[in-house]
Amino acid sequence: MNRSLLIPVYAALALGALIATWTFNIAHIAHGGSASDFFTDGYVNYVSSSLTNDLLFVAVAAIVFMVVDARRTGVRYVWVYVVLSFAIAISVMFPLYLIARERALAASQ
Repeated sequence: MNRSLLIPVYAALALGALIATWTFNIAHIAHGGSASDFFTDGYVNYVSSSLTNDLLFVAVAAIVFMVVDARRTGVRYVWVYVVLSFAIAISVMFPLYLIARERALAASQ
């Protein structure tokens, strides 16, 4: 796919993920939930436990990819994407990293 098409797709994914995750994060906080509740609530039943574990493994794989790939492609400040993956959401930060990656690749050509 053309880089000029990938960037808006990644941006749309990041925006969608931000809305999808933070709608529920804000609701959790508004109903008195804490950070420790946030993680324990991810294991309330078999399905949520499976999804939580799935997300954790995908997050680790994405972070390893970002760190290794940033060195190869010249994406700067990869640590910001890693830190914000935990503070905001990996589903938001990974597409934003991919945008930075596409821009770095385009600049190197």
